Amino acid sequence: MASNETSPRLESHIPPGPLAQKWSYHKDHVKLVNPNNKRKYTILVVGTGLAGASAAASLAELGYNVKAYCIQDSPRRAHSIAAQGGINAAKNYKNDGDSVFRLFYDTVKGGDYRAREANVHRLAEVSNLIIDQCVAQGVPFAREYGGLLDNRSFGGAQLSRTFYARGQTGQQLLLGAYSAMMKMVDAGKVQLYARHEMLDLVVADGHARGIICRNLVTGEIERHAGDAVLLCTGGYGNVFYLSTNAKNSNVTAAWRAHKRGAFFANPCFTQIHPTCIPVSGDYQSKLTLMSESLRNDGRVWVPKAKGDKRNPNDIPDNERYYYLEERYPSFGNLVPRDVASRNAKQVCDEGHGVGDTGLAVYLDFRDAIKRDGRDKIASRYGNLFDMYEKIMGENPYEQPMKIYPAVHYTMGGLWVDYNLMSTVPGLFVLGEANFSDHGANRLGASALMQGLADGYFVIPYTLGDYLAGRSVPKVDTDHEAFKSAEHDAVSRIHKLLSVKGKRTVIDFHRTLGKIVWDEIGMARTEEGLKKAIGQIRALKEEFWKDVYVPSEASTYNKYLEYACRVADFFELAELMAIDALDRDESCGGHFREEHQTPEGEAKRNDEKFAYVAAWEYLGEGQAPALHKEALQFETVALTQRSYK
Repeated sequence: MASNETSPRLESHIPPGPLAQKWSYHKDHVKLVNPNNKRKYTILVVGTGLAGASAAASLAELGYNVKAYCIQDSPRRAHSIAAQGGINAAKNYKNDGDSVFRLFYDTVKGGDYRAREANVHRLAEVSNLIIDQCVAQGVPFAREYGGLLDNRSFGGAQLSRTFYARGQTGQQLLLGAYSAMMKMVDAGKVQLYARHEMLDLVVADGHARGIICRNLVTGEIERHAGDAVLLCTGGYGNVFYLSTNAKNSNVTAAWRAHKRGAFFANPCFTQIHPTCIPVSGDYQSKLTLMSESLRNDGRVWVPKAKGDKRNPNDIPDNERYYYLEERYPSFGNLVPRDVASRNAKQVCDEGHGVGDTGLAVYLDFRDAIKRDGRDKIASRYGNLFDMYEKIMGENPYEQPMKIYPAVHYTMGGLWVDYNLMSTVPGLFVLGEANFSDHGANRLGASALMQGLADGYFVIPYTLGDYLAGRSVPKVDTDHEAFKSAEHDAVSRIHKLLSVKGKRTVIDFHRTLGKIVWDEIGMARTEEGLKKAIGQIRALKEEFWKDVYVPSEASTYNKYLEYACRVADFFELAELMAIDALDRDESCGGHFREEHQTPEGEAKRNDEKFAYVAAWEYLGEGQAPALHKEALQFETVALTQRSYK
């Protein structure tokens, strides 16, 4: 459909044959590594959330030697635990018409037709295997009266396919993957490095062969060599400063790989989650997500009268504007996240917002409690309600929640082919760190699905195909590539410490985040994006002249950690703005105000922009090069999305 030719440097390696048979064909034809030879290989897995822990456990079980790197003090603290609401799969336990094809179709449509069909169909295919795997590990999914696993609905679907463990699904799934990985740690097949941060990728003879790490406790710089590197380091939402991400979430590992030759794809595709606790003041360092699962039973509304400050319980139904139900009767409160977020922004911009700031809408459980009883609602969402009450000081069983959109997930990431390999041979990228499965908007409950699909069921095949297909020369940490990468990492650290300015890192980050939120957030314009690029460049220049980073390198130094990450956020933010400016259309989470339908929905331009934008780093001060991967839609027709 796209008029743009695919760059010769972006070979997606999509298997031949009908869509539903591509993954099976691929598994039947990949090269294999025999069990004895697997023991000869060392695989470096950076990040131990769902994607990393599942990959480390799976590869170690196969016989590979694995080194796993964790930025936290324990893999159990990975940000995967924040995905509370559930995980999608096409089991069709509800007998409501679900299928692998319907899950595939909803995901492609939900992403506004900006994802590869082949990758998305594979994700839908293996979704059922994920549930079986996790049940076998003991993940305590909710069950219905007959003993089958229960399901609930999420945005962008008209059926129930989301498996859940109350309001802590991500945590329970992570404990399953963590347990599987720690079994292999105990067996000596996984070597775990906690409190380590990857500072650079080592590329030797054109292949990824190692990483440079900093021990976050001692400050020691370490070299680690291997036969392949797996990046499972999550997304880059903290570029906005305020997001639902854990504060340790950052882009450094992916950005260093980008500067070593890995193309960065669709960086402007970031997701705004509609169900977050609103901003309350400048003192905040992050925002809190209220799971999308709440939209199953909660009704979203604002007062019809602008500036209505009455207690919400005193506002009768005929004076309430249930705007999602009225505008989207087919999907109601379960429209996809980008649609729900833009509508919340719109009603608040029009003066209907609630709370002290006017930047909030109500999520009301009054009717659900009347219908099902308080105990039933508590059994579904009790821990989420408790969390809300602790933060907001209001009881959501008796008062509607106040919510507002916030940055949550990033669909952009390092470009990968069908095998999850980047443009750097031997560098594989899993989970949220890659761009591959969600297009311009991620459907709810699909993050956990992708992370576990990549780690449990994709990488064991595709990594073996890479290793068996080439002769791997021995490379140790004395190789010149390791010396050079370590020198670059140490030089960056010393440069930051030598500035000795007067302005704190957090002040720079907060200022950067406001620019990114205002101009590259829920709505973008050509004028705003051009302004943002200039502001980001000026702020970056000031950062390197006036940032204050205390203490020293060879010790525990949180300020230094933070400064290194913020320095990368400056460069990423500029690329996000460049990408958003170049994509002169609206699609999913990328909403250019110049391109919208009469109803205010995103208006795509499939003739010019049905492609993946993959950016190549060409050097400091040089404009990045754009490479395009044309998206071919053979199964799903490209139509204007409608959830009405």
